[in-house]
Amino acid sequence: MITAVLVGVFGVLGALLRFGIDSWFAHHSSTRSIRLPGGQEKLHWPWATLLVNVGGCFIIGVSSGLAAQLGLADEWHTGLATGLAGGLTTFSSWTTATVRLVSEARFGSAALNIAANLFLGFAAAAAGIAVSS
Repeated sequence: MITAVLVGVFGVLGALLRFGIDSWFAHHSSTRSIRLPGGQEKLHWPWATLLVNVGGCFIIGVSSGLAAQLGLADEWHTGLATGLAGGLTTFSSWTTATVRLVSEARFGSAALNIAANLFLGFAAAAAGIAVSS
């Protein structure tokens, strides 16, 4: 029962954090674009999705490291990993943004979006484990 409560509480916190990050990026649209070298065109990039996904990987890494090294109780590890990181991260937004980039024939941006989320997420999880071990 305590595990379900922790997943629920942390899930709400993760979802609210994600909403806040997404809202911040939506209201500061100039930070969502990348100016092309030598060009006037700006590319809209899913910065908020990248940030929450990488942040969630770091949280899971820290939680895993704390569980392995310090004996963090399973219910707290599940609450942090499933609730907080699960509420914060978004696979569906990431894939939708990638599909949008492909439909706009921005294949390089789509490939970069895939690579950035995977490699930065991997690095963030490894960093989380390292700092908590």
